[in-house]
Amino acid sequence: MRIDRAVWAGLAVVLLWASAFPAIQVAAPALGVVGLSVVRLAVAAVALLLVAAVARIRPPRLRDLGWVVAAGFFGMTAYQLLLNESELHVPAGTASILVAAAPLVSVAVARVLFGERTSPLTIAGGAVALGGVVIVCLSRAGVSLTAAVWIAVAAMIVQGIYHPLQRPLLRTRTGLEVATYTMVAGTLMTLPLVPFGWEALLTAPASGWVAAVYLGLLPSAAGFVLWGYAVGRLPVALSTSLLYLVPPVAVLLAWIWLGDAPVPMELLGGAVVISGVVLISQGPRLARRIRAADPEGRLPRPRARA
Repeated sequence: MRIDRAVWAGLAVVLLWASAFPAIQVAAPALGVVGLSVVRLAVAAVALLLVAAVARIRPPRLRDLGWVVAAGFFGMTAYQLLLNESELHVPAGTASILVAAAPLVSVAVARVLFGERTSPLTIAGGAVALGGVVIVCLSRAGVSLTAAVWIAVAAMIVQGIYHPLQRPLLRTRTGLEVATYTMVAGTLMTLPLVPFGWEALLTAPASGWVAAVYLGLLPSAAGFVLWGYAVGRLPVALSTSLLYLVPPVAVLLAWIWLGDAPVPMELLGGAVVISGVVLISQGPRLARRIRAADPEGRLPRPRARA
């Protein structure tokens, strides 16, 4: 039953995180880019702090504050502002596909900061996924002629930077603790921007506020808590593979909710992006299994061409 519940938790995360993309397209025009960022982060931070009080999480160590600030800036403050700005013009499904390429950046950052080795399979997967990003960027003539799609790419980049920045924190702290630290830090760094979005907040309709509170409570706060539960109880391969479902579910929800039907080239690009990310994350594991099954190299190898 424990595994079953963890799988359901992971699937709930997929649904919540996929629903965030169309919800942003409802909330961002109403509250503005800054207003939505502040409300979503603040709601999520308060919710996580309430959960943290019940769970009695530990405060961050003084020497970890630099990592907390960096992760909070890239993963929360910068990501929210860039994604909200891009979704004023880019379809929700397109944005979700582009963000799915964030592991490309994570691999590069982990290589630079932590000296992680980059295998040929990782490089190949990165090239495949990058090709998918290009296809998505060029799939809609209206999108390719504006800067909004490149803002979505920037959101993907800062999200990719965020993931490896958590690693030093996760060595000594739980996922809930790290999520709470970074969410609070991201909220505090966004608060100075409130004067720039104050007028939009005052005049925003109820629908915008409902969507913003939904984003803060469910995709952000509940999503992190459920993801921590799932990751702690599922094999890594299974938990990470669930995330590949986010773009297709987001495209489907945007189609149902907003009427944003994907174009064929966009679907092709999304499939290429996901294929590249799968190759990056699962390729090394598959290679290890092949070596373990054939330790003496008895399986036939392709001959090198002269």
